[in-house]
Amino acid sequence: MDLKVIPYGRQHIDSDDIASVLEVLQSDFLTQGPAVPMFEKIVAAKVGAKHALATNSATSALHIACMALELGSGDLLWTTPITFVASANCALYCGATVDFIDIDLATFNICNAELEKKLILAEQSGKLPKIIVVVHMAGQSCDMQGIGALSKKFGFRVIEDASHAIGGKYEDQYIGSCEYSDITVFSFHPVKIITTAEGGIATTNDNDLAQSLSLLRSHGITRNQKLMSNKSSEPWYYEQVELGYNYRMTDIQAALGISQMNRLDDFVARRHEIAKRYDILLKDAQVIIPQQTRESYSSFHLYIVRIAPEIKNITRKAIFEALIQKGIGVNVHYIPVHTQPFYKKMGFKYGDFPKAEAYYEQAISLPIHFGLTDDDQDRVVNALINAIHSKRT
Repeated sequence: MDLKVIPYGRQHIDSDDIASVLEVLQSDFLTQGPAVPMFEKIVAAKVGAKHALATNSATSALHIACMALELGSGDLLWTTPITFVASANCALYCGATVDFIDIDLATFNICNAELEKKLILAEQSGKLPKIIVVVHMAGQSCDMQGIGALSKKFGFRVIEDASHAIGGKYEDQYIGSCEYSDITVFSFHPVKIITTAEGGIATTNDNDLAQSLSLLRSHGITRNQKLMSNKSSEPWYYEQVELGYNYRMTDIQAALGISQMNRLDDFVARRHEIAKRYDILLKDAQVIIPQQTRESYSSFHLYIVRIAPEIKNITRKAIFEALIQKGIGVNVHYIPVHTQPFYKKMGFKYGDFPKAEAYYEQAISLPIHFGLTDDDQDRVVNALINAIHSKRT
C-alpha cells in the first residue's frame, strides 16, 4: 500500500472559506471590488499599521516597496543569503546592486553584529546601502529594535520581508506594525500561515508610501484630482502619473483571505503546539532544534532542524532521501542566494558568507502545518531518527 505523503506545508481550507469565495463568484465583482479593500482593512487593523496594500504576490509587493522607496541604478540593497531569491531579486528589478549580510546561526536571521560591522566599513568607503531587506526566517522576527537603531545611525531604509511571519510578534506587537521599518511585506502562498491562493500585502504607516504603493500596483494610473497634471470634470478621465504594473489582488483571493484571517491566531497557536511537541520528541535525537528568542513570538511557518555535525555515519542528503522514501515531504530552506548561478555571475562565491553556508549544509525543514496530526508527527520523528541511525553514507 502506498504511504500517505505528509507535506512540509499545506493550506487549510474549510467550509467558510469555500462559502466566501462562492459569494464573490456569484457577485458583480471578481477582480477589483469591495473584498480587496476589506481584506486590506482587516490586515492593517490586525497588525497595527495605518495602511495595507494587497498585491498578487509577495514578490510584487517587494518590487513596488523598493520602487516606493526610490531604489534605482547606483543604489545598494542588502539582505540575507538565507531567503527565497525574491528578497534579493527585487533590487535587481529596480536596477540596483545587491549584497548580503551573514546570518546568526541561532535564529537563521540577519546577524546584527555582522550588519553593524559591514555598515561601518561601507561608511568608510562611501558605499552605504539605501535599503536593507530583513527576512523573518521561518516566522521568527529579526532583532528589529537593533536594526531600527542602525537605520537611524547609518541612514538606510528598512523593508521587512515577513513572508513567513503573519501572526507572529516582536516585543508583544504583531509583525507588520512597521514600528522599526518603512514597509512590511507578507505572503499568502498556500504553504504560508494563511492563504489567498497566491497573493501578498504591504503594510506601512507612511501616507506617501501608501499612495505610491497603490499607484505602482495598478499601472501608475489614478483618478485622484490631486495627483493629476490636468484637472478634468469628465467622469471617465484618468491619468497615468507613474510607470506602474498590474500587481493587483482579485476579490476572489481577498475573500479567501478575509475568511482565513478569522483563524489566523488559531493557525499560529496550532503551529506552536506542533513545534513544542517536536522539541520534546527530538530532545535526545542528534539534531539541533530551532531556538526562539524572548522578544519574538514566531508564526512557525517552518520548523527547521540541523543535522548535528558529529553525525558521521550518514549524510544530510541520505537522511533527506530516506525521509522522502518514507513519504515525509521534507524540504530545505534555503540554498544561499549568493551561491545561485545567476548571483555567482556577479562575483559572489562559496566562502563569502560562511555561517549561511554552514547552516545550509545541515538544514532540513520538517512538516508543520495546521492539519498535521500527532500521528503524522510521530511518523515524521520516527523516520528521522531511524534515518540518522542507519549506516548509509
